[in-house]
Amino acid sequence: MAARDRIVPLVVACPLFLQNLDTSVMATALPSIAHSLNVPVLHLNLAITSYLLSLAVFLPLSGWFAERFGARRVFCGAIAFFSLGSALCGTANSLPSLVLFRVLQGLGGAMMVPVGRLILLRSVPSARMVAAMVWFTVPPTIGRMAGPLFGGAIVTWASWRWIFLVNVPFGLIGIALALTFVDEHHEDAAPAPFDAVGFVLLALGLTALLGAMEVTGKALVASWVTGAAAGLGTLALGLYILRSRRVARPIIDLAILRYRTYRAAIFGGLPLRIAIGASPFLLPLMLQVGFGLSPLASGTITVATAIGSLATRAVMVQTIRRVGFRSLLIGATMLASLVRASYGLFQPGTPHALIFGVLLLGGLVNSMGMVALQTLGFSQIPKPHMSHATTLSSMAQQVSISLGVVIGAELVSAAAWWHGRSSAQLLARDFSPAFVALGAMTLLSLFFFVRLGHDEGAELR
Repeated sequence: MAARDRIVPLVVACPLFLQNLDTSVMATALPSIAHSLNVPVLHLNLAITSYLLSLAVFLPLSGWFAERFGARRVFCGAIAFFSLGSALCGTANSLPSLVLFRVLQGLGGAMMVPVGRLILLRSVPSARMVAAMVWFTVPPTIGRMAGPLFGGAIVTWASWRWIFLVNVPFGLIGIALALTFVDEHHEDAAPAPFDAVGFVLLALGLTALLGAMEVTGKALVASWVTGAAAGLGTLALGLYILRSRRVARPIIDLAILRYRTYRAAIFGGLPLRIAIGASPFLLPLMLQVGFGLSPLASGTITVATAIGSLATRAVMVQTIRRVGFRSLLIGATMLASLVRASYGLFQPGTPHALIFGVLLLGGLVNSMGMVALQTLGFSQIPKPHMSHATTLSSMAQQVSISLGVVIGAELVSAAAWWHGRSSAQLLARDFSPAFVALGAMTLLSLFFFVRLGHDEGAELR
């Protein structure tokens, strides 16, 4: 494999490093942030989902901006905006201000990831895509690995505000690497006119629907407002689907869902990504709030998930060559379901080494499934449709992770209510039903994976 085929995936994965570092650090710091801002800890999922929702809302702009202004230019500008939003988050003194700055941070993040993936897909030949995609997973895995330890150390020895401020120097490094190693790619055809109506419908639909899910059960607004928002969001998304079939060049062309492998990656990956999104939110809360561990001790344990993900690089290419994409996806999904459900068996007295080992296995099987999906999903997409495909894939990923955080919080709140307490009085046993439910939900992905052909993606092996 050429050195450039390793360098480019590593460089364009820098935004994923920043995002995963930011998310995993924040998850570890949630109890400390809640204490500092004087809010219930489960209410801080607003700070996570507001960022993820901002990503999903602004992601449709990324493909058009990349075609209009150039992928490398947009990529570097997005990293700069993300870093600015991070710096502002470090100055927040209330939950509303933190949520607002997270939205601004998400605007930059929305441009970083899909444009980076677009650069990768345009730069690496199909025959070397599996190996390149494995290298693409290294920086985000390192971010997940460093996050819990880094966050635990910061919260233990300094202020939680530094979990955001640290993104600034990393962002500057990412910009410098992109300017050095990434070539600007120019499309031969003129970019499509901006579909403003489609963007408004998508933004309104996602914001209203996910916002309604987020405030459900928190008594932040009247129940009729929540219902109206959910209805408005569903209507707006329905109108976008109908309209996208009638206009020549919609902002996201849903016709790309006709490709079987891409459809399996989007819809089949949804339950898997929901569970993956919920776990980094719930695990630190369970270890700190439920088990009474310190942030640093919690981070030392949860880093096992990232180490398991990093181990994927050593086995991924050979595994796909031996068993194929279909068998790998089915096997990884079943193992991920069992491992995640087993998280519900953890107790305050469970040996930390055993928890570490189980999380290590979970990180390995989850990462294998995600790498396989990301590689296979784009195998049938023609080059002219790549920007639509990468944008829609990134949207689906962020929406499913948002759903995971929301569903995880609601499951824990429901368990606390069932046990006769409020969500402000969480105990260890309140987390067990959530992990069992998420493990069962993961099995829904099999409905799509078993429909894949046995030789699916053979040209990539």
